[in-house]
Amino acid sequence: MTDSRHLINRRTALIAGTAAVMGGLGFAGTAQAGEPGDGGQSRHPKLSPAQQAGQRVIFSYPGLTPPATLLQQISAGLVGGVIFFGENITSLPQITAVVDQLRSARAQSPLKSSLLLMTDQEGGVVRRLKGQAPVLSEKAIGASADPVGEATAAGTGAGQILSQVGMNLNLAPVLDVYRQEGNFDDEFGRSYSSDPAVAASLGAAFVRSQQKVGVAATAKHFPGLGLATKEQNTDLVPVTLDATLSQLRSVDEPPFASAIAAGVDLVMASWAIYPALDHRLPAGLSRAVIEGELRRRLRFRGVTITDALEAGSLTAFGSPAELAVKAAEAGMDLLLCSARDVDQGTSTVAALATALRTRRCHPGQFEQALARVLDLQRRLA
Repeated sequence: MTDSRHLINRRTALIAGTAAVMGGLGFAGTAQAGEPGDGGQSRHPKLSPAQQAGQRVIFSYPGLTPPATLLQQISAGLVGGVIFFGENITSLPQITAVVDQLRSARAQSPLKSSLLLMTDQEGGVVRRLKGQAPVLSEKAIGASADPVGEATAAGTGAGQILSQVGMNLNLAPVLDVYRQEGNFDDEFGRSYSSDPAVAASLGAAFVRSQQKVGVAATAKHFPGLGLATKEQNTDLVPVTLDATLSQLRSVDEPPFASAIAAGVDLVMASWAIYPALDHRLPAGLSRAVIEGELRRRLRFRGVTITDALEAGSLTAFGSPAELAVKAAEAGMDLLLCSARDVDQGTSTVAALATALRTRRCHPGQFEQALARVLDLQRRLA
């Protein structure tokens, strides 16, 4: 996701009118013991398919006040997390009160784990909590006299301010290795360096320091958007990046490998297409990229998360709800509904629950993804 001044209103609500789905899919109540959440004996027999699906979906909402429908779905165990944007936040006390409200709703649900409460607090221009740490952009950190020290301080600062308001997950750091001045990443200072070794070192420092204070970090946008020009914004248009396999593995992927070695909790996949890995599908819809390159080659064992499901680069591949199922089939654990529309999340949960019931999503793989998400929820306060 990006958050430039030019794109602040870029996401629009694409899904509507789905409240009636809740009853039809059995959103109320829980599954009977032995109901197949994984095609056999589920490890989560007390969670209905819809509740299992819900833990994998991140919701968003418009304005400053969470809608009653969102609170109801959280209380019913149908929401895995919530993402906050600038339009949701006016002050630290205001967003703290909102987070407390969401946490109270979660406490009424069948789930004993925490909601994933997240935002983009990258530093520089991209800070949903305006005026708060980290002040320096990634580019400024990379150009500073003490880059590792500044990256460490940025991670600590981001973690502390998010923890202060009750959030437990940051969609940062960006680990793209930019190629040209002023390109997609560099325009707003969102890349540490054009040197992969520098980006790797600073990204790992940010990850370690932020997670040390109990806030999960997210390495993004795998396998890297550093080659994207200023015009190649996946939020708006389809993007194909013609990096060779050698370039991807020697320039773009080393910062992600470093973050994985540092224990990063999450990796966000890009919505660009990388013909060297998959000539047809965007990274977040490609098993070759997620299960092949990220999990098998780089041995990532944590949680994967999509970028925005309503991104303009994906219109040819289906509705956000259909894309969520395709992303889950590709190996994505968390599905990000960031249109500021609760109905978008509701539709996504419904589609994923149906895919689980009909076994369109491989039962064993669904179980593994859910287990990773629940483990993360349990570890975060």
